[in-house]
Amino acid sequence: MADEISDELKQKVIDYLKTVSKAKNKEVAKAIDEDKHLVDKAIGALSKEGKIEYIYLGASFIKLKDA
Repeated sequence: MADEISDELKQKVIDYLKTVSKAKNKEVAKAIDEDKHLVDKAIGALSKEGKIEYIYLGASFIKLKDA
């Protein structure tokens, strides 16, 4: 049950990404004060849902899709 990704957590990730142009997973986790492992899972789920995308600029970042 602890590995289940809540809609609330996914919304926190989206809300944070609205405030930045791009971010690393660990930055998101720190900013929203959540466990990085859970944030990684939420980000993966949001990516599959087409709400965020990964970008590669020498390192991996995430951003809101069409933002």
